[in-house]
Amino acid sequence: MKRKFMTLLALSVMASTNMKADEGMWMLNNLTPQSMKIMNGLGLQLSDKDLYNPQGTSLKDAVVSFGGFCSGVIVSPEGLVFTNHHCGFANIQALSTPENDMLKNGFVASGKEKEIPAPGLFVDILQYTEDVTARINKTMDKIYKKTSKKQREAYGENWKIQILDEKIDSIFEEIQKEYSKNDPTLKAVVSSYYSGNAYYVSVYKHFTDIRLVFTPPQSLGKFGGETDNWMWPRQTCDFSVFRIYANEKNEPAEYAASNRPYQPKHFAPVSLQGFQMGDYSMTLGFPGSTDRYLSSFGIEERMNSINAARIEVRGVKQDIWEKWMNSDATIRLQYAAKYAQSSNYWKNSIGMNKALKELKVVEQKQDLEKRLSEWIAQDAKRQKEFGNLFQNLEQAYKARKSDFYAYMFLGETFFSGSDIFSIANTANAWINATDEDYKKRLVESLEKKFKDYNENVDKEATTALLEFYGKTVSAAYLPDFYKTIQNDFKGDYKKFVEDLFQKSVLSDAKVLKDLNADNLKKDIMITYINQVRDLSKSLNKKNEQQAYAIAENEKLLCRAILDMEEDQAHYSDANSTLRLSYGIVADYTNEGIRQNYFTTSQSILDKIAQSDSISDYKVEPSITAMLKAGNFGPYKDKRTGEMQLCFITNNDITGGNSGSPMFNGKGELIGLAFDGNWDAMSSDISFTQSLTRCIGVDIRYVLYIIDQWGKADHLIKEINAK
Repeated sequence: MKRKFMTLLALSVMASTNMKADEGMWMLNNLTPQSMKIMNGLGLQLSDKDLYNPQGTSLKDAVVSFGGFCSGVIVSPEGLVFTNHHCGFANIQALSTPENDMLKNGFVASGKEKEIPAPGLFVDILQYTEDVTARINKTMDKIYKKTSKKQREAYGENWKIQILDEKIDSIFEEIQKEYSKNDPTLKAVVSSYYSGNAYYVSVYKHFTDIRLVFTPPQSLGKFGGETDNWMWPRQTCDFSVFRIYANEKNEPAEYAASNRPYQPKHFAPVSLQGFQMGDYSMTLGFPGSTDRYLSSFGIEERMNSINAARIEVRGVKQDIWEKWMNSDATIRLQYAAKYAQSSNYWKNSIGMNKALKELKVVEQKQDLEKRLSEWIAQDAKRQKEFGNLFQNLEQAYKARKSDFYAYMFLGETFFSGSDIFSIANTANAWINATDEDYKKRLVESLEKKFKDYNENVDKEATTALLEFYGKTVSAAYLPDFYKTIQNDFKGDYKKFVEDLFQKSVLSDAKVLKDLNADNLKKDIMITYINQVRDLSKSLNKKNEQQAYAIAENEKLLCRAILDMEEDQAHYSDANSTLRLSYGIVADYTNEGIRQNYFTTSQSILDKIAQSDSISDYKVEPSITAMLKAGNFGPYKDKRTGEMQLCFITNNDITGGNSGSPMFNGKGELIGLAFDGNWDAMSSDISFTQSLTRCIGVDIRYVLYIIDQWGKADHLIKEINAK
């Protein structure tokens, strides 16, 4: 069979009878006439050049990567950016104080002079994307040819993937420097696609002077909290507003009082016209990570190790954090962002495991692998290339099962669980760092960690986490200090932790006043974190060959799928690069219950009425009164006569898509994506067409809050919605 793999990479979307119009995270630079025909048939009124045009102006110029972890959209000629409230959450928290709690109370800049710089926040705007697969493969082929037989034997069976792992970062860096060398305002990023079978470079304008303009109170921006997270129906007004600033040449620059609002090449027109069932809907954003080519063995590991660790360890610490947050306003502010970040993927992991089991995703993948095995067996060349694929995967995953399970619990407990262990890990990196810029960033990280730290909270959390880890994993996976807990403290974790916090200078922010490497090296927490790190490194080293075998054979699996299904369209897994998802506004039915495609003002009032028993539904009395007054003006839907709050489409969504603009067929902004639905939490691994939905906040709800709650008439005029 003639290999058509590279052709498939070039044709990221194709017309096919098996095409699912609402599944996929497609690269804008590879849209074809066939893909445009499909989208136009659904209601898109734009051309491919209107979507992506590196030489001119297009819709992609209005879409931003927000902080590298979310998406956003420029909505005015003066660089005004809409994103989600939960995307701006950490920055809003950092700007808040107990005396001026903008997170709780919201914030409205009455004019540009009142907009507040958000240190550390950046916005990237894609300029263009280019295929560098051939270049990287050619470079690696030269390296492979220079590798001696002795070197290959030393590496082992998967020698190529090991050499690639060693060399790829430096190759990426060389390409990135080349693409940005003539313009310091550019940032180039090389990413792998199709499980490492292809590579593209994306070039961005990198803006670092970003200022907070508007945020609703947390009761609206996070309405429903953990009760409603990942759920539908929703009433969350999940938005915040920032502005991009540039220098006098309209180029990215560090913060300066003299900087001016950025004048974008294109900004998204905002629509007041609404939408109805079946209308075209399109998201553009920067989805973080999906694993839809993952083997059945990999899915089982995801469920039983990665997700299990998240669910169990985060559940322990979050219960303690929540108790303290509810008892003290200062602690609530300190831990708000950490809690939100932790709980988001804690609940996601719970939902994912549930959906993977109920939808029998492992069994579906096993059926695909059976078909692949039969297809491979039909051809000698395929047998040579893919013949041992599934055997190798099964053996590698099985060989590291217990070690990987412990490794995930180790990381969740010590590197991202206990605050004092996390602080010690950063301090240890500072001790060993030689690069001054890196040392400076580590000090800034320590300052941030201590700003959001309470010793009493962390004592209780650390005690519970240490005990839970000790009971969960076998003795072979315990750091050496567990012997001290047993021998010197008779297994009393609380006494051990009290002693630890008393002896370590890293339990108090005062250590930042005089950081001294020689003194820190002697600190008991540095000793203990190094024991954790040694164990982590040991597990990594022990399973190195299995990790390489998995990487090599998962890459082969993706290639085999593309080859076997060469007449079908295949998009690459999400990797934080700009992607397009298209579909329609759509309701859905699950377990015999129809879920309408939008929610109304009455639905939020119904939930507010339950706030005595469900604290996540509490809002300020003034907000309740405002909603009850019903003065919705131009923001009320003309067809239904309702004030519509949130809505769902069958667009593809994952983490990183938060804040993604949701466009109608004219390229007008109708909403901001902020969540997926609980019924399809398995969608990062397997898209279920009938269930998977993208949840967005209606842009009219956003404007209503800016207008009626914020009284920000200047912003309403600037946005100029029609």
